[in-house]
Amino acid sequence: MSNNNITAQTSLFKRPLLATMTAALLVGISLTGCSSPDASETDDTKVENHTADAASNVADNDAVSVNTIEVDTVRGDVSLPINPSPLVVYDMTLLQDLAALDVAVAGMPKDLKLDNLHSETQPDPEEVGTVFEPDLEALNAMQPQAILVGSRMAEKYDELANIAPTLDMTIDTANIYESSKQRLHDLGALFGKSAQAARLQGNIDDLIEQTQVVTKDKGKGLVVMVNGNKLSAYGDKSRYGFIHTVLDIPMADDQIADARHGQPISFEYIQKVNPDWLFVLDRSAAIGEDSIGAKAVLDNPLVAQTNAWSKDQVVYLSPDSYLAFGGYNQWMQDLTTIKDAFTKAN
Repeated sequence: MSNNNITAQTSLFKRPLLATMTAALLVGISLTGCSSPDASETDDTKVENHTADAASNVADNDAVSVNTIEVDTVRGDVSLPINPSPLVVYDMTLLQDLAALDVAVAGMPKDLKLDNLHSETQPDPEEVGTVFEPDLEALNAMQPQAILVGSRMAEKYDELANIAPTLDMTIDTANIYESSKQRLHDLGALFGKSAQAARLQGNIDDLIEQTQVVTKDKGKGLVVMVNGNKLSAYGDKSRYGFIHTVLDIPMADDQIADARHGQPISFEYIQKVNPDWLFVLDRSAAIGEDSIGAKAVLDNPLVAQTNAWSKDQVVYLSPDSYLAFGGYNQWMQDLTTIKDAFTKAN
């Protein structure tokens, strides 16, 4: 899939993001962003120059922005001040993007398993619960100006929305590239970091293009999650679907059921499908559980008969692909790993 195809898909997927200047700052002047991130960067930048960039988004920022932005989220339009602070975030994908954008987060869940979810230049955030359960007492004490949530915390949306404006920015796994690109753009506009968001997206797109070159016509792939001694396969509409939809690696089995936790499979299934490439996610390792390990589980006579195993064409995906799918670091890590593996096989 070419970079032009990616851009074309993105334009179909975009949801509008509207930025307006209020009369309190500039009488009679309004700035409206278009639905395409590439085209709207200029308008976003005009808004952010008056507020967010000047404030540097520090957690204890006392600057009051009179600018507002309206974001079309999963649950409809939400209007809030540009560069909201204090900010609480419950989603690891969003946290990863915000860290890459160097945005301050005042509150985040505890016991997160990744080390790339907080900007080192910003103050340490407070704990406000887990990714599944908010600490309402801590939230009420903090009085956040905005709360950002994703898939794991989305079911608590109504509860959180009673405390502060809440944005459900869940990634659409069936359109993970388009969705994650839109989210990165939205965050850039919301926090006065449009130019930086565009640079980060450029890094992702460049790496996608480089990876497409080496994956072209190199055989079919199968994505497998190993969870203890249980195996699941994932198709092109899953959080790992970018392997097929973005990198154009054909599915070894195009009949995989679309299920949140994957389609349960056996070693016999892997042998029968016989993928040329096996992409593996070790769930136990990703969430910090003691386990025998995915490589040891798959090391058996049936899997050994596949093209993937016999040719040493097994690619282990990052924990980020499970915990922060669609995040900036997830894209960069997994694309690099896949590119290097296919380059080695050339």
